[in-house]
Amino acid sequence: MAKGWLRAVRDTPHIKDAIEIVGLVDLDRATAEALATEFNLQQAVIGTDLEVVLAETRPDILLDVVIPNARHSVVSAGLAHGCHVLSEKPMATSMEEAQDLRRAASAAGRIHAVVQNRRFIAGVRRMRRLVESGAIGEVTGIHSDFFLGPHFGGFREEMENVLLLDMAIHTFDAARFVSGKAPLSVYCVETNPAGSWYAHGAAANAIFRFSDDVVFTYRGSWCAEGERTSWESAWRIVGSKGMLTWDGEDTFRAAVAGNDPGLLPGFTSIDVPAPARDEETHGHASVIADFLDAISTGREPETVNHDNIKSLAMVLGAIESAKSGQSVDISA
Repeated sequence: MAKGWLRAVRDTPHIKDAIEIVGLVDLDRATAEALATEFNLQQAVIGTDLEVVLAETRPDILLDVVIPNARHSVVSAGLAHGCHVLSEKPMATSMEEAQDLRRAASAAGRIHAVVQNRRFIAGVRRMRRLVESGAIGEVTGIHSDFFLGPHFGGFREEMENVLLLDMAIHTFDAARFVSGKAPLSVYCVETNPAGSWYAHGAAANAIFRFSDDVVFTYRGSWCAEGERTSWESAWRIVGSKGMLTWDGEDTFRAAVAGNDPGLLPGFTSIDVPAPARDEETHGHASVIADFLDAISTGREPETVNHDNIKSLAMVLGAIESAKSGQSVDISA
């Protein structure tokens, strides 16, 4: 993931002009050195101890691209050294750690935000814009399917709750963003299907209750070979006046009730507008740009920690429900 972040910095002119990479830290020094070579960052301080490099370089920003179990210590260190911090997801591995990071950022007077890069794509922005327009009325239900079979190798294939913790948060966050509703509770069934090459939790089915009686359902698997969905999921948003579907790639369909006589009145197709702002549709680059703008203007970034913690609550609540077999309250 560090390469994805560095490519976004290198290849986006207004970000490249705003950021100077002054240090690279990895437990394996050779990995950091290889990044420095690949991205022409020979001037950057290379190290294996974050505290030492932070003290030496005194940066304004820490870009946190570590594995989830290291998140709390890395973000805490960055905040303690006066950095604004932009983190990979998930924000933390527990709600206790997430709340502690919220308090630490507030005490330090620094911004801590999370890279939810998949809400910064054209498809999600188009869904949000149509919902906000009121064209399909009040949202009553959101439904998403996610079925792929990636063979990553490495740490993901050894993780517990791998689908929920490492991937489903993108879809959960998008559902919350598009609907504009708050998550209240979740019931989830998690399995590791026959033939899975993951150690645990490669598939999950979850039902969320959102505010205003909106229901969000998620069906997903990371060990589903054959006909796949998009990485962005396949979506159906039901409103009081009509529906919107998106295949996660190029196909949008939206319609409202028609006027045909009989049991079913048919439907009338409507247009799905383009995103209001193209600069919000470039994934990592858009997240980083939003973060930098927030620092310079004093506003909050879209994925600031006290908002993103709601998406984390959806993930951790689903995991708790899967373990207990009971519905879990995630409204706090």
